[in-house]
Amino acid sequence: MSMITATAWVPRGAAAAHPQKYQFDEEEYDRIAQIARHELADAKDDLRKAKQSINTSNELIDDTDGGVPLPTSNGATADGTSSDDPELAEYDMDRYDEDMDGAVDSNAESKANNSIFGNIQGLAYYEDASEDPYLMLPEQGDASDDDEREELQILPTDNLILTAKVEDEVACLELLVMEGEQDHLYVHHDVMLPAVPLCVEWFDFRPNKASETGNFAAVGTMEADIELWDLDVVDSMFPAAILGQNSQAMPEAPSEPATKKKRKKSQKVNDAYHVDSVLSLAANRHHRNLLASASADKTIKLWDLNTCTAAHSYSHHTDKVCALSWHPSQSSVLLSGSYDRTIVAADMRAPNATVPRWGVESDVEQVRWDPHDEHIFYVSTESGMLHCFDTRQLPSSPERSKAKWRLQAHQKSLSCFSINPVVPGFIATASTDRTVKLWDVSAVTAAPSMVVSRDLGVGKVFSANFAPDEAVAFRLAVAGSKGAVQVWDTSTNRAVREAFATKVRMAGSDVPEERLIGLERDDEMEEEEEEAAEDGGEGGWESMNED
Repeated sequence: MSMITATAWVPRGAAAAHPQKYQFDEEEYDRIAQIARHELADAKDDLRKAKQSINTSNELIDDTDGGVPLPTSNGATADGTSSDDPELAEYDMDRYDEDMDGAVDSNAESKANNSIFGNIQGLAYYEDASEDPYLMLPEQGDASDDDEREELQILPTDNLILTAKVEDEVACLELLVMEGEQDHLYVHHDVMLPAVPLCVEWFDFRPNKASETGNFAAVGTMEADIELWDLDVVDSMFPAAILGQNSQAMPEAPSEPATKKKRKKSQKVNDAYHVDSVLSLAANRHHRNLLASASADKTIKLWDLNTCTAAHSYSHHTDKVCALSWHPSQSSVLLSGSYDRTIVAADMRAPNATVPRWGVESDVEQVRWDPHDEHIFYVSTESGMLHCFDTRQLPSSPERSKAKWRLQAHQKSLSCFSINPVVPGFIATASTDRTVKLWDVSAVTAAPSMVVSRDLGVGKVFSANFAPDEAVAFRLAVAGSKGAVQVWDTSTNRAVREAFATKVRMAGSDVPEERLIGLERDDEMEEEEEEAAEDGGEGGWESMNED
């Protein structure tokens, strides 16, 4: 099974022209060693507790079984007899972990020589690998370095797309590159993730480095921590930083004491970090060091990337918070939507102030401010409705909310929608009914009108986003339950050109052939996904959301 749960565009020119290969230097080695010490310390604690629990259980059983010898953890019984396969006795594995300390019996050396590791003394070690006559190293020359450098190069005209993907129970974040105006989309590099990703957000602030710019992605998963990855580093082993309870496991410099242990996981809601899945992320484009996160623990956290700590925590909702959107001009106002069927527009500078609240008929799926009108925001719901609200019309209570208009856009959950950043009134909606619909909502008095509807072959649609750059603003990245991403150049659709020709200048007077750009995939992969779909395998993500 394969699915893409979230996507995000990287603005043109934000990525480094020549991304660096991951460098495993002394400083990075020390940092990773400290992370390993934290993990090892916790593992030892867990092992000690497990042994204590086993010993307690064995004592209870021994008391009730009348002294019957019981097997121990190394396979021997309490009276010294072995319960393992006799053929393994010659290797003396029961004493493998014992500390020799020089107290070795007369047969120990011969046993070691006859063991499966007995020939290790005959191995030769060369400090300089080039001196090893049996090791053939490839010749390193300027030509190979130049080829690799050219292969990784990202041009200013390239479009980059982040995809949060799960394939065969392996989660990863992929960086896709679309070469300029060409219909060629490929995976530049990817990074492994610790759990199923639920959201991804691009930002340009370097964590822990005040005023420095960068090219980063924040990823929220089924776990409570938020990982920050440097997209200009290829083959990274660890994120640049972690926001959450385990942030202390990611030392910035090797000067941090190695004996400092990672804090034990806590499930109690607090102001310092999330304790449940992270469902939404939103980077503030005005205050670049601020990142907002929404969680299934019913809270919203505002993170300061200067210190990678939570500056504030907000509890505006009574159920899981699943959607966030910063106001395009009022930089401190954050819109949030929740499974409690309410939407809140809160000024993050006043955490204790009373907030305006709107209500909808079912669970919120996504919220977005209109970039062309600062008073308008949109809400999609699980019932397939798209709501348009005006902040100048505040309801007395959520139940009395009056939308500017409501649209039954889909018959199933309206999982995502996107507002075109260049063309006013141009909205794309997507649903678990597998369709993507384009709408013209610019009419002041008339109801929104559908321009075109398409099934782009990505399965149940989980993500749909217009490109942020004006030159390619008509490109819509769509992904879903089949693990495929498609980029639809909506400007090549005849109906779109007719509907919005008067609002934006489009290249060419003739209608070109409609373009749909996707990754090249082999026939075997497509056959496996079709069989999985026939077996009902695509219902997992929907069930996961319901849980």
